[in-house]
Amino acid sequence: MQRTRLNTLISSTSNRFTRWIFNPWRRLSLIIISLLFGYFFAIVLSSVAGQTADLDVVISAILLLFVELVSWLVYGRQWQRPGDSPVADNSQRSLLLEAANAFKIGLTYALFVEAFKLGS
Repeated sequence: MQRTRLNTLISSTSNRFTRWIFNPWRRLSLIIISLLFGYFFAIVLSSVAGQTADLDVVISAILLLFVELVSWLVYGRQWQRPGDSPVADNSQRSLLLEAANAFKIGLTYALFVEAFKLGS
């Protein structure tokens, strides 16, 4: 592949971004933002789906599939080294997997909070 200006720009930008991501504080901040976005997404989704009450079962099935898929990806045995616990070494995990797991946790927590609000 030729080294064009566009190719050089894309490779240097991706290298800068990966160096930026490897900073632990920035990584933690992205995970916290993902957690809060999951909370916000669940509040918005429950209020929008609750207004029409047409797609409650479909939306809950989609959310259940998403939660189970993320749990399978994060805590599945094929992604771990033998003898490691699922939370032993977070430095080897992908940022995308960690952000998806944080999003899932925020989503689940917000749905529980909404259920408690409706129950009281």
